[in-house]
Amino acid sequence: MNFSSKLLENAVLEFSKLPGIGQKTALRLVLHLLNQDKSDVERFSVAMTKLRNEIQHCRVCFNISDHTVCEICASHKRDRGTICVVEDTRDVMAIENTNQYNGVYHVLGGLISPMDGVGPSDLEVDTLVERIKANEVREVIFALSATMEGDTTIFYLHKRLKDFKINISTIARGIAFGGELEYVDEITLGRSIATRVPYESSLAK
Repeated sequence: MNFSSKLLENAVLEFSKLPGIGQKTALRLVLHLLNQDKSDVERFSVAMTKLRNEIQHCRVCFNISDHTVCEICASHKRDRGTICVVEDTRDVMAIENTNQYNGVYHVLGGLISPMDGVGPSDLEVDTLVERIKANEVREVIFALSATMEGDTTIFYLHKRLKDFKINISTIARGIAFGGELEYVDEITLGRSIATRVPYESSLAK
């Protein structure tokens, strides 16, 4: 792609580094910004800079947060006896949008994937174990994507948690194998949370 301006080329290059954004889409986005008021573009730039510089991870659940402790963990209305284990922040948002869950979360920060060099030590597994030891937890729900990596992670977590006196469940598989949690519609995901099953029962099927 030939550019009439080096500044334009550099901006397009940066946008095309975003996932799912090719050069043509990047060019369209950059040209759109060029057609906006300078104040609008400056607000966009400031928002991105503040996001990168000021965003935190909740010290309790590791969800993305504006503060040391996220709003969910800080809320007295949430059931702290139930922990829903998810891969990342996108899954927290997906489950919250269902309005079917009132417990708290634990964000692993990924899934076990030997092919990608990701092992248990790369995830927030030990911190999950410590949370269960330190708090009166009744149930842990595995809400991970129905993929090979998701199932491998659940299997490992179950081995780490099975000796605790807690209920261990997994979301019902109204989700097709290979499906990413964030792309599941809210009704299906909500029902999967509400009709969760004991993990060991899911193995027998």
